[in-house]
Amino acid sequence: MSVWARHQIFEKNSIVLIVGILLVIVIGGLVEITPLFYLKSTIEVVDGVRPYTPLELAGRNIYVREGCYLCHSQMIRPLRDEVERYGHFSLAAESMYDHPFQWGSKRTGPDLARVGAKYSDDWHVTHLTNPRAIVPQSVMPGYPFLKEAELDTTLTADNLRTLRAVGVPYSEDQIANAVADLKAQADPDNAGTDSFAKRYPKAVVRNFDGKAGAPTEMDALVAYLQMLGTLVDFKLYNEKANLR
Repeated sequence: MSVWARHQIFEKNSIVLIVGILLVIVIGGLVEITPLFYLKSTIEVVDGVRPYTPLELAGRNIYVREGCYLCHSQMIRPLRDEVERYGHFSLAAESMYDHPFQWGSKRTGPDLARVGAKYSDDWHVTHLTNPRAIVPQSVMPGYPFLKEAELDTTLTADNLRTLRAVGVPYSEDQIANAVADLKAQADPDNAGTDSFAKRYPKAVVRNFDGKAGAPTEMDALVAYLQMLGTLVDFKLYNEKANLR
């Protein structure tokens, strides 16, 4: 009897077909679920990954508020064309403090997972203010108001406290100094920059929007964009260290 003839038992008998479907689902479920019982974590530990600073977190909130994720993904897949264009494929660890994550699948604009340090702050400010000044054919809307909108810090500490409740390891010290750290990161002359550097090692401190005065929403969004993809040093990253 041919293989096709044997398959007729599934096509002509609904009970057998249902049993076969359930059996496949059970096997597939076990393959996916069983490893979770012996793995300490489904996310690899990678040197350099840290929680967002208060300023970066504020920028991320603006990024979500303005719907940037609708046109820009933050997930580089391990495919040759993507790796050659954007850089090393995305690691799960790089999104471990994202609530919600910003992976996305829509790319009206380019992926932003490795945009950090790729362009200058001035480039980002100009691009966000008037995208067509950088890319004439761009369909991205401009956000000139970000330069004039002073950053609201009334919920800064609460944002950190809420994220800690879902697993982000912010300390009491970081929460208590959230507003001070936010202002310090956007002002190199701030007296609190040394304390900020101790709480967030290797975080960049500078005036991101190029304007004097209180931090603006532009400061926050540029700080967030300039951090993306910069936490992991892929020259030192050992891909085989977390093989299971």
